Amino acid sequence: MARTVRQGPHDDPGYAALKAQIIARTGHHYYVDKDDLLFDRLRRRFKASGAADAGAYQALLNAGQPGAQEWAALEAEITIGETFFFRYAEQFDALRGTILPGLIAERGSARTLKVWSAGCSTGAEPYSVAILLHELLGEALPDWHLTILGTDISIAALATARAAEYGRWALRTLPAEERARYFRRLPARPGPAREGTYLLRPEFRRMVRFERGNLMSLVEGTGSAPAPEHDLILCRNVLIYFHADTVAAIVRALARRLRPGGWLLIGHAEPNPAFAGWLTPVNLPGTVAYRRPEDGALPILPVPVASAPAAQVASAPPLVFPPAAAARTEALPPRALSPVPLPVLPASAALPSEAAPDLLPDESLARIRALADAGETAAAWRGIREALAATPTDSRLRFFEGLLAHSLGRDAEAERSLRAALYLDRDFVMAHYHLGLLLAATGRRPAARRALDNAARLAQALKPDAAVPEGDGASAREIAESARLARTGLG
Repeated sequence: MARTVRQGPHDDPGYAALKAQIIARTGHHYYVDKDDLLFDRLRRRFKASGAADAGAYQALLNAGQPGAQEWAALEAEITIGETFFFRYAEQFDALRGTILPGLIAERGSARTLKVWSAGCSTGAEPYSVAILLHELLGEALPDWHLTILGTDISIAALATARAAEYGRWALRTLPAEERARYFRRLPARPGPAREGTYLLRPEFRRMVRFERGNLMSLVEGTGSAPAPEHDLILCRNVLIYFHADTVAAIVRALARRLRPGGWLLIGHAEPNPAFAGWLTPVNLPGTVAYRRPEDGALPILPVPVASAPAAQVASAPPLVFPPAAAARTEALPPRALSPVPLPVLPASAALPSEAAPDLLPDESLARIRALADAGETAAAWRGIREALAATPTDSRLRFFEGLLAHSLGRDAEAERSLRAALYLDRDFVMAHYHLGLLLAATGRRPAARRALDNAARLAQALKPDAAVPEGDGASAREIAESARLARTGLG
């Protein structure tokens, strides 16, 4: 009689050891508090491999060549591979208008450029860079030696990248004329439907090379890593999987692989003030990029916050101003939008019944945000405290106070500040969103689900393409989808 797969992670005595081995090998700390999500994906591999439970599956993973093949399948299963061409328009605007033209001018004498897309998934990111370079260099392209490397842990994703065939969803941001310029429509054929599939044109395909790679090798010193002296490294929406300590180590290793003056782009949800110890943050329209100093030095800057030890700041959660990665949307019941109590506002900050709240001038708030983005943590904190003394009822200030406190590991202060922002403005989408992330990180799942539901519902009530206030240009659709992704991980 065939054995049946156990129903859940807590019913399977071998699950804890299997989970520990998976996280140790892949570095995917993302799954530390997402047992239901991880086990759901494991269950698919149990079924495909014929393993009855976690213990049997772990034995398979450790079984030589069959284990190596199963690891490849598992890594593809547990890695979220959704991607599309020119994802995050603000960053590609920065590449098109600032970063790549500057690199072309700087490297004009040598006529060489090296680009690395780390965690490239199915290839849309490095191919998008190839398209930009093809258009920027124009007739001079044959005179240049370009190296564009895409690496990923998933063998299946890399196979798709090399084939360079994509469905309409991966091309969804491209106008029809650009789609026709970059891709060739493939005709339908018998068997699995291929209607609506597009093949990237060969002039762009041949510009990119793909290899399998695990970013953990940069931290552990195992395996082969791309050589130093890259002009541009993209590592977007990959760091969200790793523990904060691992993230810091990866970013520092990436910094060492940049030429002096080279650029690093990471995901919208991944900046951390600690990165300024190795790279210079550069504010560009709609995004923040990082650059290795022109002199090549990689200083370890002292942390200027006396009340927060350096080790605490280095391993703190990211200071997240922009949104997290997108997923699907979900509505919430109206009852979730109940008033939020305010435990910390001083009595002087109580709102008069018929008066509008005081608001800090936009330029003052922008200065505080710029300081935080640049890693000037102490100056940003002082700026927030001084501004709150003058305008204690500004919900935006309370919101950024919460983000900065969270980045320093002061979660109790962060929660109080975010709740204060919601007391002042119950429709503050980003405050609901970040409160939900904070509550989830501290293990309060029911409250986290309510806050994320609030964020999703409020974002869905806006026009899909409207920019969400204090979302750094993220659209309502993106925020709703981000909230849904985080909500799904809570069960």
